[in-house]
Amino acid sequence: MDAPRDDLQWIATFLDAQAADLGAARNTLLAYGRDLKDLAGWMARRGISFGAASQDDIESYLIACDAEGLSRATRARRLSAIRQIYRFAFEEGWRTDNPAIQIKGPGRSKSLPKTLEVTEVDRLLEAARQTGRTPDDRLRNTCLMELLYATGMRVSELVSLPVSAARGDPRMLLVLGKGGKERMVPLSPPARDALAEWLQARDAAAAEVEKQGKPASRFLFPSRGKEGHLTRHRFYLLIKEFAVTGGVSPQKVTPHTLRHAFATHLLANGADLRAIQALLGHADIATTEIYTHVLDARLSELVLQHHPLSRNKGPGDKE
Repeated sequence: MDAPRDDLQWIATFLDAQAADLGAARNTLLAYGRDLKDLAGWMARRGISFGAASQDDIESYLIACDAEGLSRATRARRLSAIRQIYRFAFEEGWRTDNPAIQIKGPGRSKSLPKTLEVTEVDRLLEAARQTGRTPDDRLRNTCLMELLYATGMRVSELVSLPVSAARGDPRMLLVLGKGGKERMVPLSPPARDALAEWLQARDAAAAEVEKQGKPASRFLFPSRGKEGHLTRHRFYLLIKEFAVTGGVSPQKVTPHTLRHAFATHLLANGADLRAIQALLGHADIATTEIYTHVLDARLSELVLQHHPLSRNKGPGDKE
C-alpha cells in the first residue's frame, strides 16, 4: 500500500483503521487525532513529515512537550499515539523502519487514586436527590449517582447507556466498555428503585416528544445536544454541585472518584479482586491491584490516627 500524500492523510487513514479493525472508542480516536495533529503541526514548522521523521525528531518533540509544561500523563499518551501510528505505518509498508519503537516514555505517576469515605458517598447521594430545577431533574440526578456508585461504570459508559438496557426491572445492566467490550454489572436495590422512578418520568417526557412528531431518544439520559445524551462534561459539573450541596470538598469529587470508591469499598468488604476486575472492565488484573494499595494506605492512616501507641506521648504519659 502506498504511503498517504501528506501528514493529515496519514492520520485520517490510521484513525479509520483503528475504528474499523479494532473498534476503538470514539473518545480514544479523538484523543489520538488531537495528539497526532499536534505532532504534525510541530514537524511542519520544521520542514519534517511523518514519512521522513527520525527517532531524534520524535524525541525532540517530546522534549518540547516537557518544556511546554505538559503533564507526565499527557506526554505518555502522546507517545502512545505516536507509537501506534508508526507501528501501523511499518505494517502497511509506508515505512521500512519504525522510528518510535525504541523511545522510552516518561512513565506513569505513582500516586494512588483518590477515593471517598462511605459517609461522603452517602452525602453525595442525598444531595443528588435534592439538586435539580424540576422533580424530573432530581429523579435523573438520583438515578445517575445510584447507578454510578452501584456499578463503578466509567462516566462515558453511564451517560451513553441505551434505554433498552434498563427495561424490565433489571438485576443486571449490560455495559459497552472500552474497545467495544461488553460486561454485565449488578444493580443494588437502591439503584433499581432509582432507575424505575427515572424510567417512569423519562418515558412520560418521551411520550410528549413523540406527540409533537419528533423521534424519542434511544438513550437512558437523553439530551438536546448533538450527542443525544447527557455529556460527560455536564455530569462533571453536576457532581461538583452535589459535592457543594452535600458538604463534601469539591476538589475530592469527580465521576471517576465514585468509580474508585466503588472498587475500594468492595475490596474493604471482602470482595474478590478478580470479581472487581470484571465489574470495572479492566483488561489487566494489575490495573485493579492498585486498589489493594489504596486500602493498605487507608488502613495505615487509620492506625496512625486512632491507635493509642501511635500518638506522641506527653510528659505525663506512662510508658
